[in-house]
Amino acid sequence: MRIVSLILGIVGGIAGMCGAAFALFVGGVDAAFSASGTSSVVSLGVIAIFFSLLGLIGGGLALSKPKVAGVMMLISAIGGVISISWGYAVALPILLAGGIFALIGKKEKGEAI
Repeated sequence: MRIVSLILGIVGGIAGMCGAAFALFVGGVDAAFSASGTSSVVSLGVIAIFFSLLGLIGGGLALSKPKVAGVMMLISAIGGVISISWGYAVALPILLAGGIFALIGKKEKGEAI
């Protein structure tokens, strides 16, 4: 289960980065064409990048500290969906599954850690 949560955390973090980059692109286009020149979507995209990095770090910690990694991936999933909603739609189920697997997973027999 730890290896599955490692893979899901990394894939979910990368998917979240893609969603955040899309939000930054949309926010930049909105800022370019709006009268005031600012867009709240850009700041939400930056927040989503933070949550994506949190998911990546959580995925990386899945083998050594699975409980901490699970909590980090769950926070990343929920925070990313709050910040950019549909832009995080691909990363949400992946990070949720990775976080749950990290929290409930047990050490396999052949695993040295």
